[in-house]
Amino acid sequence: MGFADNVKRLREEKDFSQAELAKMVGVSQPMINDYEKGRKVPTVITAVDLARKLDTTVEELVNGDSG
Repeated sequence: MGFADNVKRLREEKDFSQAELAKMVGVSQPMINDYEKGRKVPTVITAVDLARKLDTTVEELVNGDSG
C-alpha cells in the first residue's frame, strides 16, 4: 500500500469523514480527497499532522503497515 491508500484506510478505521480529518489538520476536504487519490502529496508539516490525528507515524503513512 502507498501513502494514498494508507491515509484512506486509517481515516476509515477511525471513522472520520474526509471533512472531519481536513478540519483537524487545517486543509480542505478536497485536499484530503486529492491525498487519498494520489493526486497530491502533503507538505511535511501536514503529513506530521495527519499522522498524529490518525495515531500513526509519517513513516507508516508512507511505507504502510510493517506487521
